Amino acid sequence: MNDNLSFGFIGGGRIVRILVEAMQRKNRIPARMVVSETNETVLNKLIKDYPGANIVKGSNENAAEQDMVFLAVHPPVVKEVLPQIANAVQGAQALVSLAPVFTFVKLSGLLNGYNKIVRTIPNAATFINQGYNPVSFSPTLDKSTKEQLKSFLKLFGDCPEVDEDKLEAYAIVTAMGPTYLWPQLDELHKLCLEFGMNEEETIQGMKAMVSGTIETLYNAGLNYEQVSDLIPVKPLGEHEAQIREIYSTKLTGLFNKLKP
Repeated sequence: MNDNLSFGFIGGGRIVRILVEAMQRKNRIPARMVVSETNETVLNKLIKDYPGANIVKGSNENAAEQDMVFLAVHPPVVKEVLPQIANAVQGAQALVSLAPVFTFVKLSGLLNGYNKIVRTIPNAATFINQGYNPVSFSPTLDKSTKEQLKSFLKLFGDCPEVDEDKLEAYAIVTAMGPTYLWPQLDELHKLCLEFGMNEEETIQGMKAMVSGTIETLYNAGLNYEQVSDLIPVKPLGEHEAQIREIYSTKLTGLFNKLKP
């Protein structure tokens, strides 16, 4: 994608910070980024932290008038924002929605029929260009724009093209998934230090353990029971059913709320 294009961001919170960081790490800052954000403190901090990112303040309409428009607000705000930009966005090459729940049909309906729409679900690792960002393209998006976007989105990490109706599942698993694991990993990290390992040993050991755990689970040619049987002592085994129940109850309930 041509770096001379202008980008518009409707919303300037966490996800925009993640994308700007990823673009800066790859030296792919667009010529102009117009950011509309109601929280002045958040917007000022974004501009201060990324002085070379060509960020300027603007209204929702200003952001929607750019070449590429990113919808970066929470789902409850979408219905309020889109009618405001319905006219301004008509000239954009594409609108990239970063929110679950709102389908191509719903988004287009709120934009007076504008249908050059892309939906993607970034995750935290996008910050370091190692994200897993499933993406869906509206059937009406022209081939040239689609190919340009696919090439551009790769700078954020893996961007598999998926069916639109699976994006909410990805939101639960790949986007929110790190929050399920980080507290456990952080506690293990602290225990490593308490048990006498130094910081370097802890980091190396933790990274190797997590990587090896995933590889063994999916690439050892064993089913789950066989993988689990590789380690006879399971200190948290008596709590496993409770942990599984928390996952099942909480995440199924959340998925049902997100599903269009």
